[in-house]
Amino acid sequence: MNNKYDLSAIIVYYQKYEFDNIKPLFESYKANLDKTNLNYEVIFVIDGNMPGVLNEVKSIHEKNQNIKIVKLGRWFGDATSLQAGFEASEGNLIITLPSFQQVESDEIPNMISNIEDCDMVVGWRYPRIDSFLNNFQSKAFNKIVKSFVGTQYHDLKCNVRVFKREILENIYMYGDQDRFLPLWAWRLGYKVKEIKVKQHKVDYRQKLYPLQSYTQRGLELLSLFFLIKFTKKPIRFFGSSGLIIFSLGLLLGFILFIQRMFFEVALADRPMVLVSILLIVFGILAFAIGLVGELIIFTHAKDIKDYIVEDVYTFKKDDTKVIS
Repeated sequence: MNNKYDLSAIIVYYQKYEFDNIKPLFESYKANLDKTNLNYEVIFVIDGNMPGVLNEVKSIHEKNQNIKIVKLGRWFGDATSLQAGFEASEGNLIITLPSFQQVESDEIPNMISNIEDCDMVVGWRYPRIDSFLNNFQSKAFNKIVKSFVGTQYHDLKCNVRVFKREILENIYMYGDQDRFLPLWAWRLGYKVKEIKVKQHKVDYRQKLYPLQSYTQRGLELLSLFFLIKFTKKPIRFFGSSGLIIFSLGLLLGFILFIQRMFFEVALADRPMVLVSILLIVFGILAFAIGLVGELIIFTHAKDIKDYIVEDVYTFKKDDTKVIS
């Protein structure tokens, strides 16, 4: 697919998040995008009611070419904003840049040059120069993701990412799944490379989030774990968990039966009888949910594409022909 630009840079301003001064940040990004010698555009996505940001971005637009502004009707969140920016973009490559100095801007040309032998380049702020709290949260988060999914990425919170357009053509972002975009790309078979980048000195903000944010992250991780591991095989999750619950209920019931038959222990007024029955019922229900999930997957499997084809090799006589 031939697009108008070589590169689209997407900068999202969120109504609920902090951001740096807009013009100095843009000039810093622009200076380093110019070094790439690529034909590029810059897309500002304004997520929510931010008239001050809108006016400042408009003033940037008056003095610069190839600027687009995408204003959302209200705050929709990270993934929706990224998707809106992508749908407005016309570049073969996409780079996402945060609305604050997260990494040194002079890392941009280096990250873009690394896309030649892979499909996605993600930044890894190393060494970390911010607070102990930020370091601890980041390491804990990435280790949990690693244990859940089995990947080796160190900094999924780094928002500086370069990737080929086809990745977002095959992955639709929703909710807060944008932070897991490298994992979704990896799952589909894209080559994702993580490179070390210099963390900006102002990226030190002490970030202790509300309890609600940590709860949401926990649920996102569970969702990620299930979607990556069991999307096309729900019976393995629900079936195994249902079997465990059913077995516990059956074992408990057997113990109660032995007590009643051989030790004359009365079952009346014993709540463990009810617990045993509930475990057996829940186990059967979980197993049934897994079966229904399998039926749905079986019916729609032909419409679900969870892989990409990198190359197709065809052979004619002694020649090898590669079709990409």
